[in-house]
Amino acid sequence: MDSQSRSLIKALSYRMLGSTATSTIFLLLTGNLTISLGAGVLDCLAKIALYFLHERIWDRIPFGRPKAHQYEI
Repeated sequence: MDSQSRSLIKALSYRMLGSTATSTIFLLLTGNLTISLGAGVLDCLAKIALYFLHERIWDRIPFGRPKAHQYEI
């Protein structure tokens, strides 16, 4: 199970990559650096929050995880 801080760092690093791609696409489509940077920042903030929530929800779902062994004493 990942800690909340690990989930946050994963979200941040992934979004930096994704938002750079979004900014580049907007720049190619519009030719406007201000619009492309604004789109990249908004994309980054929204998707960091969504990814973090997604990680925390899935952290509570046992699907696909090995079950803990039950030991008899």
